[in-house]
Amino acid sequence: MNDTPNPDAPAQDSLVHESDARDTHVPSRVFPRARQDAETAKTGISTPQTENPAYRLAFQDMDFLLREDLRPVRFQLELLKPQLIMDEANIASTFVMYGSARIPEPAKAQALLDIAQAAEGDREQAIRIAERLVAKSKYYDVARELGRLASSFPVDTDGKRHFVVCSGGGPSIMEAANRGAADCGHESIGLNIVLPHEQAPNPYVTPALSMQFHYFALRKMHFLLHARALAAFPGGFGTFDELFELLTLIQTGKIAPIPVLLYGREFWNRVVNFDALVEEGVVSAKDLKIFTFVETAQEGWDVVKAFYRDKD
Repeated sequence: MNDTPNPDAPAQDSLVHESDARDTHVPSRVFPRARQDAETAKTGISTPQTENPAYRLAFQDMDFLLREDLRPVRFQLELLKPQLIMDEANIASTFVMYGSARIPEPAKAQALLDIAQAAEGDREQAIRIAERLVAKSKYYDVARELGRLASSFPVDTDGKRHFVVCSGGGPSIMEAANRGAADCGHESIGLNIVLPHEQAPNPYVTPALSMQFHYFALRKMHFLLHARALAAFPGGFGTFDELFELLTLIQTGKIAPIPVLLYGREFWNRVVNFDALVEEGVVSAKDLKIFTFVETAQEGWDVVKAFYRDKD
C-alpha cells in the first residue's frame, strides 16, 4: 500500500472547510445594537424602579449627560460627531472663510445708508457707519465668487473632496461664502455656535453639513483640522479671534503653514498696525509673511494654487 500523498490532490480538510463556508452563516454580531436597546427601553413596563432616573440608559439620560462632571465626555462627543459627518461626506480638506456678520450684500448695505440718511435727529454717526458698510459690502460679492472658485476644485482619485467651503454658518460674509458654493451646485459647511441671541444657519449651508457647537474650543479645532486655505474678510472680535489664533499656530510651528488670505489691505492696516508690531519687537518681520493681502477672488485663488503648486 502506497501512503505517499499526491501533491496534486486537494486536501480533504480544505474541501470540508469550503463546504462549511457555503453552508454556515456566522452572525456579525450577537449583542443588540444601541438603537434597538434604546427603543426597547422606551416600551418597558412602568414601576417605581423603572420610573426613577437612575434606571435610564446612560446615553438616554440628558440630566446625566449634562452634569458638570460629564464635560470631558461632551468634549469628546463634540469633537467626534462633526468629524464623522465630514468623513462620511468624503471631505478631505476645506477652504475656511471668516468675516463679519454685519457686512451685508451691496443692495442691502445701500438700503441701510438710505435709512440712516432719512432718519431724523443726530444722524452723523449712523450715516458714517452706513457709508463704511457700503464700502465694504463689495467683499460680499468677492466672498461669493471665492466660494464658487474653491467649490469647483475636482475630487481626487480616491473620490475625496478638497477645498470644500467652510464658514461660521452665519449671515453676511459667511452667507456669501456658502452661497458661492450653492451657485455652482456644490455642498458647503457651516459651523454654528450656540449664542445667547438666536442665530440660525444661513440658507445656503448644506443641511447635512450644518453643525452646531456648544464649545468654542471644539469649533475652533474643526475650523482648522481640515483647513488647507483660509480667507479672512473684514470683521470684528470673532474674526480677529479666529484669525490671530491661526497666525499664532503657524508662527509657533504648531501647524504647518497654509495660505492665509487677508481681504482688504486698507481695512486691515487701518485696524491693525502690523508694521508697528515689528518695530516694537513683539513679532518678527518674517511673521508678516504668514499672510497675504488680496482684493479679488481670482487673486486669492491664484495664491492658493501657487502655494500648493510649489509644494510639488
